[in-house]
Amino acid sequence: MPVIDLITSDQTLPKTASVVIIGGGVAGIATALELAERGLDVVVLEKGEIAAEQSSRNWGWCRQMGRDPREIPLIKLSLDLWDGMNARIGGETGFARCGILYLCETEEQVAAKQKWYDENAVPWKLPTRMISGREAGELQPGCTRAWKGALYTPADGRAEPFIAVPAMALGARKKGAKIFTNCAARGLETKGGRVSSVVTEKGTIACDTVVLAGGAWSRRFCHNLGIEFPQLTVVNSVMRTAPLDTGHTRTCSGGDFTFRKRMDGGFTVTHNHLSVADILPDSFRLFREFLPALKLDWKGLKLRIGRRFIDEASLKRQWQLDEVTPFEQVRILDPEPVHSILDEAARNLIDYYPAFKPMQIAERWGGAIDATPDAVPVISKVEKLEGFHMATGFSGHGFGLGPGAGKLMAKIVMGETPCVDPAPFRYSRFFDGSNPRPTTGL
Repeated sequence: MPVIDLITSDQTLPKTASVVIIGGGVAGIATALELAERGLDVVVLEKGEIAAEQSSRNWGWCRQMGRDPREIPLIKLSLDLWDGMNARIGGETGFARCGILYLCETEEQVAAKQKWYDENAVPWKLPTRMISGREAGELQPGCTRAWKGALYTPADGRAEPFIAVPAMALGARKKGAKIFTNCAARGLETKGGRVSSVVTEKGTIACDTVVLAGGAWSRRFCHNLGIEFPQLTVVNSVMRTAPLDTGHTRTCSGGDFTFRKRMDGGFTVTHNHLSVADILPDSFRLFREFLPALKLDWKGLKLRIGRRFIDEASLKRQWQLDEVTPFEQVRILDPEPVHSILDEAARNLIDYYPAFKPMQIAERWGGAIDATPDAVPVISKVEKLEGFHMATGFSGHGFGLGPGAGKLMAKIVMGETPCVDPAPFRYSRFFDGSNPRPTTGL
């Protein structure tokens, strides 16, 4: 697993809180930061370590282009928040506006990028443009191929997942939030149809407002409450190199690889298309809901069945609040990376950009991306239980969206006017006949 900055846990669990946030990833921490700045008594409960799962294992991209149109207002807000994050928290997130390119080898790829640009970048007035192959080669020099063109957003950026969320957590603590690690929330107690307390492995906290930001664990937590939530996981494989000077500072995707420069002088490298969906017990339960997504991207998703099926099946789906829970049995979800996918990405990168030939792979890891059927997150109250909210299901987009998601979630909790239209992110869309579907995001 990637090395992250560890946060020392607060020691004494409070008896009461205004808001309890379950999950110490980017969405939970960003929400805590927003609420603490408003003077609320906020508690974050993390079963393992802050950002130890997908929030530290992602690519580190903070992009506007190529997104589902429902996410565009939220990412515009998030980038503005990323800009001011270091000053806001008094810490380092590694955020920089480096520019991102989607490089095109074929006319078909150019046409797909042009379609997204016309339908999304133009109406939303994004600082994105279609550029020629010549300009793409000048912006990302040293390629052995001639590109046909590219989609380019010079204002898109990157941050460092392994330090950003822990730094935000420390910033939230400075503003009054209490943060507990290795402290799993076992479940909720209710009175009169609303939340009354959170039961943890270390004690109970009385509260009337809870935000579940549990990432890949959200469905299991909800199931024990009798609340349905359609969610599966996809394993993405990532690697980083030792420091290497290739002259490239812009982030890019093309030719079955991606790379971005890191603060430590190395690069984060991935395959730009291939992920693995482990066949798990929930894969059968949710087959119908996720079939449209599978049809949309079946070439980029490899199905496999193996040890994770047994591991998942052995974990409880229901438990009493005085029992050891799955969240205590598995503190950190640490899937193995798929080495064949990473090997292919490395070969392709060196083939296209020979400057990477000397690269030394310093570390490889896998991350469990929590996905919804329409690949759009839930940032919403849950009408079935008053006082219960969710900020989860980010489908691989959560790191970049995190600051905006936290702001939106805080406004929903506080009953304030939302900063963006919350309708696309409502929990009820899966059950109100809306029949949400994924789009052809790039």
